Amino acid sequence: MTTLSISPDNPFQVLIAESNDDPAQLQSRYETHRTNRNAQQKEKILDEDFPGWSVDEILRRLDGPAKEEGYVDPRNCLVIWARPPPHIRRLIAFVQSELKDVAPSLWMMPPGNLHTTVLEVAHSLTRDQIEELVQTLKSSKNVTEADISGYPLKHRTRLLKPMVSFDSAALALSFVPAAGEGPARISEGNDDQYSYHHLRRDIFDLVRQTDLPVASRYIVPSAHVTIARFINHDGFLIDKAEGGEVIDPSRVKVLIDKIGHINEILASQYWPQADGSYPKEGEWVVGQDGRLVIRRGRLWYGGGQDV
Repeated sequence: MTTLSISPDNPFQVLIAESNDDPAQLQSRYETHRTNRNAQQKEKILDEDFPGWSVDEILRRLDGPAKEEGYVDPRNCLVIWARPPPHIRRLIAFVQSELKDVAPSLWMMPPGNLHTTVLEVAHSLTRDQIEELVQTLKSSKNVTEADISGYPLKHRTRLLKPMVSFDSAALALSFVPAAGEGPARISEGNDDQYSYHHLRRDIFDLVRQTDLPVASRYIVPSAHVTIARFINHDGFLIDKAEGGEVIDPSRVKVLIDKIGHINEILASQYWPQADGSYPKEGEWVVGQDGRLVIRRGRLWYGGGQDV
């Protein structure tokens, strides 16, 4: 196993330092990021001038009513994912079902494709470019693929407090790093001093030690699993004789209100409670199946191949 030293330009170390390496402060930064973003997006989407959803044109051509046979996603990527465990997949299925009740045209991420991106190494390249990066990874003498994928085995980290996060393009189930919640955590040696953000930091450095360049777009304090995307405006339009079909604000509001209702359920049933109760169904021990997934190819929507 390689010895890890944190490089001075590691972008994930910045937040850890700003948070004084304190789990509670790190959790607060994650929580603030997602709640502020939800508030901003809600205001934007409920504005009377909201033009409509940001339809994913590539996904629209790959799946759904407007699917184009033979169309191929031109974007190839190299990423490191964590797959949600069965109980989190069941929770996501519940949330997707609730969303479908008010937005049947939403594209739902299939259960087998669900993931959170621990590190994006490269994106939107050609197949040959990604293959060259993969060969660099495989030929590394400093760090092996097993070093990377097996890292969570000796570095336990938990995510808690599931919540639906959203914007005009997609919806996700987001989490925050744990900060000592749950019974007997400290006595078990699990004080959460090593957080999910530490894991992202360390995976970044492990990948860098393979001599791979890292071109990640995701360094914000976020741990999310994309669960749905907009691929059309079906169900959100109203016909105005003089102007044709336009976005119906009342139908948009129904979806936003539904998201708020789902988040109330999640907070009351899946978050640590004020009375000390601790629903394990809302806890995700990252990599508890023993590994992260190194993935390459056309994987924007959960596809691709394992390296």
